[in-house]
Amino acid sequence: MNLSRTGREIPSEVEDLLTGEPVVAHLATCADGRPHSAPLWYRYDDGVVEILTTGVKLANIRKNPHVSISMERDHEGIPEWMVTIRGTATIVEDEDEIQEANTRINRKYGVEDDAWSENVLVRIDVGSVAYRTY
Repeated sequence: MNLSRTGREIPSEVEDLLTGEPVVAHLATCADGRPHSAPLWYRYDDGVVEILTTGVKLANIRKNPHVSISMERDHEGIPEWMVTIRGTATIVEDEDEIQEANTRINRKYGVEDDAWSENVLVRIDVGSVAYRTY
């Protein structure tokens, strides 16, 4: 078992977890003193997490860009690893960048078409990371 907290730099073993087999992430946002958590797909590359979102999550990020995103992998309910990232979200509304990110994220999860093209790109700069392997 390994439990670690790091600063902004993400250890290579954590990068391997984040870029390996696709898993669902949970994004936590907060606005008006009320937390909101929702599952979504993500892509990690070089200290930045990319997500595509809309609705409550996007509205909350517009009000408060401080977010947390967590990922975990389990086998039949038994955890193998978990990663939690806290960071600052930046909304990217450039249509070309959204399309490129949509393609990258969909390909990671094995989707060949450009599903969810109505979503907006959000990039999360890593502020801190906590992780654990079991």
